[in-house]
Amino acid sequence: MNRKQRKRISRIVISLVLFILLLILEKAGTLEGINGFVLFAIYFVPYIIVGYDVIVRAAKNISHGQIFDENFLMMIATFAAFGLGLLGDNQYEEALAVMLFYQIGEAFQDYAVGKSRQSITDMMNIAPEYANLEQDGEVEQVDPDDVHIGDIIVIRAGEKVPLDGKVIEGVSFLDTAALTGESVPRRICVGDEVISGCVNGEGTLRINVTKEYEDSTVAKILDLVENATSKKARLENFITRFAKYYTPVVTIGAVILAVMLPLFFGLGIADGIRRACNFLIVSCPCALVISVPLGFFGGIGAASKIGVLVKGSNFLEAASRVDTIVMDKTGTLTKGEFKVQSIITDNGFEEEKVLELAAYGEFNSNHPIAQSIINAYKNDDSDSTKENHENEKSLNMEKINPADTKEIAGFGVETILDGKKLLVGNAKLLKKENISFKENNTVGTIVYVAYDSVYAGCIVIADSVKDGAKDAISSMKRTGITKTVMLTGDREETAIDVSSKLGIDEVRSNLLPADKAGIVEEFLNKKKHSSDNNMIAFVGDGINDAPVLAIADVGIAMGAMGSDAAVEAADIVLMDDDIRKIPTILKIARKTMKIVRANVIFAIAVKVLILILSAVGLASMWAAVFGDVGVSVICILNSMRALSVKEDFSKNTY
Repeated sequence: MNRKQRKRISRIVISLVLFILLLILEKAGTLEGINGFVLFAIYFVPYIIVGYDVIVRAAKNISHGQIFDENFLMMIATFAAFGLGLLGDNQYEEALAVMLFYQIGEAFQDYAVGKSRQSITDMMNIAPEYANLEQDGEVEQVDPDDVHIGDIIVIRAGEKVPLDGKVIEGVSFLDTAALTGESVPRRICVGDEVISGCVNGEGTLRINVTKEYEDSTVAKILDLVENATSKKARLENFITRFAKYYTPVVTIGAVILAVMLPLFFGLGIADGIRRACNFLIVSCPCALVISVPLGFFGGIGAASKIGVLVKGSNFLEAASRVDTIVMDKTGTLTKGEFKVQSIITDNGFEEEKVLELAAYGEFNSNHPIAQSIINAYKNDDSDSTKENHENEKSLNMEKINPADTKEIAGFGVETILDGKKLLVGNAKLLKKENISFKENNTVGTIVYVAYDSVYAGCIVIADSVKDGAKDAISSMKRTGITKTVMLTGDREETAIDVSSKLGIDEVRSNLLPADKAGIVEEFLNKKKHSSDNNMIAFVGDGINDAPVLAIADVGIAMGAMGSDAAVEAADIVLMDDDIRKIPTILKIARKTMKIVRANVIFAIAVKVLILILSAVGLASMWAAVFGDVGVSVICILNSMRALSVKEDFSKNTY
């Protein structure tokens, strides 16, 4: 609680004590017969104590031309009530009560907003204060911005990882809870990638920095968090516009009420003013303008608790209407950890030669399939934590001229090795080059190799399905997803095998990178011509997925291992790449929207009812106080329910 909040609470407590004392004296008859001005002063003192800031804000806003807001409504209504008291119609008690309970509502609102902010603010605590830069054998504390790619940093026990990098010495456990919501520390050893924002355990690590601070994971997260509340949902924008016109209308309505009732219905001036005051108090739009953004803020905060970043309430609103989810296969549904399963040879080539040719062809590629071939050739895929490999084979890259190497998107690689053409890719590549070969129908990714226009053989590479992917798909369907689609560049046989294991509804295979965007656009066009108002979500992690993430109604990216472009283009980011969190975030979105809509309906219904009752003289100022403060508190309490989140991946409850 900050100084301003503590000061407000103190003023509320003092005024509340005085108010209760005055109520007791009023009931005991002690205040009867007291001079009107003295009675005015007795009630006005606690009123000023608790409400002077409201009056000051109203005056400042009026001086700046911003007349119609809740401060103005409270000031005018309570001043009018005090004025009636001076005229002999004792409204002092109600006037003080209105301001006191308004401030109690404001204090409660501050607490609720602070509670909602905390889940997101916790993410801001991942920012590192310093980095231990190692230079010439000495370690110096520097600003993370002063560390560059290739520098060596030392991370001691209990320190935050300041920049992304690769472990070159040490073994430890990293606490990733602030980033991913994962409570179990992750074991880190030599060769492992580490991301900034985590907290080191007991060991000391030496890390080779792979990204500048401005491009690091922690910097990207902080940027996303800071901008999370800037993108408002349609309902939020509607409420903002509604309040802009609503407040002036009800103020004018109150003035008309105060004038017209005495003129045309024979009521006394005091009675007309009293009804107008009630009208002003109950019409204050606090319940709407606070509880609606607070509900969305709570939903974003709940998502951050489980390591999911939602870039704005508009995306949370869109996620609540998703009924179709399109997913990339590799890295999203499967681990992307490809391993060579078998090698089939032909035309007199041996297995080792086929593998060597493929390794030369794929040497300059960072694709997981290419890396699996290279690692298999080097005998390096059995133990990635070793620093030295006694039996590791090496590739003589002088045999290949980079200028002769050409990557053909959707087909493979063409290069020149020892003066002869080398082709490494899929079946379409060999067909394109008119090379005779026997197509392999084994389940998995098949890489074909041709050398000097002769088919040498093929390599079968398999990827494994991610843990929990099947549970995630079934949970999505339980949350109301009616269609799941998998996109892949793999052969149809491999795609069908994976989809049958996971329970995917529809599969599109043999796709080029550009085809994915076209398929998502196809789904979007179908949706435009349908009568429903549902959304299409796309889930991906690779750099090729960025355009698709951008065009989908809701783009969901894998944050920890996903490419920078994918994270930048996405609307929602899963920080630990756990696809099981998708159904949870959909439930959070739907729960948030239910809460927000309930607040709007409840607030408007109660206010309209009390407005009508106030106009016809059946509602007192106490009813008006409930219509304002009471409704606001109830809506705020309801909004805070959006903060609660319970993850259970076995049942996926929320």
